[in-house]
Amino acid sequence: MTANNARPSKQRTFDQGTALVTGAGAGIGAAIAQRLAARGMHLVLVARDAERLEVAAQRLRAEYGIDVLVVRLDLARQDAPARLAKLLRDAGVEVEILVNNAAVAVVGSVTEADPETMRALIDLNAASVAQLSVFFLPAMVARGRGAIVNIASTAAYAPAPYNAAYAASKAFVLSFTQALWFETRGTGVRVVAVSPGAVETPMNPGHGVGKRRPEQVADTVMRALRGRSSAVVDGRVYAFQAFLFDRVLPNRTVARLTGRFFRVAATRKRAAQSA
Repeated sequence: MTANNARPSKQRTFDQGTALVTGAGAGIGAAIAQRLAARGMHLVLVARDAERLEVAAQRLRAEYGIDVLVVRLDLARQDAPARLAKLLRDAGVEVEILVNNAAVAVVGSVTEADPETMRALIDLNAASVAQLSVFFLPAMVARGRGAIVNIASTAAYAPAPYNAAYAASKAFVLSFTQALWFETRGTGVRVVAVSPGAVETPMNPGHGVGKRRPEQVADTVMRALRGRSSAVVDGRVYAFQAFLFDRVLPNRTVARLTGRFFRVAATRKRAAQSA
């Protein structure tokens, strides 16, 4: 697998080189990978489901004539980011765009949570994002070009009882990304957090009022790559919601609203598991 190392024009195009997308087997990650492939970028697709990844890779190779490297890896494992960085370094792959998308959610009360599951969520949603950024950012800065897109969530803008660890992990992603955006100003590297709301994905299946499609989020990501903001919320309704939660309503009110929603979701989950 090779990457085009030509110097970019002054305007960000991101139509060359290699993009690394985590959680690329389905949903938002798969949609982002397709958008990048359509712009001629080679891909490294990472997820736990190798079979699903390979099917996607074969389709993208055939449709767009790009190179696609499939890596089966569970990024919740603490050594996984280092293993991935070494694999790509040994293969001579330079990552032009890093998309940290892989994440999980555990809906329910913290008092009923499994400690190991909670730790795995934090390692995947937050720690792997920071580690992969640290592994690939220095080379981007040295080349004077590149991009990191971290998929956060509107949950990052509010405490979320009964979804506490997920919201907190996404708050980390948002804060980390905004700080990294400041640190990399003037380097030629684009850093941005994109926060979706409810999206039709395997983690959040089914249609619903206001739910966005993965393709819509992917379009937001592509626009964000060419923008200047450190953080972008996908969809006008969710952008307004994030503004209310972050700037207008007191945390106590926000926690009551989000807690009511996720308590219902947790109840439905328990009912489905016991059925």
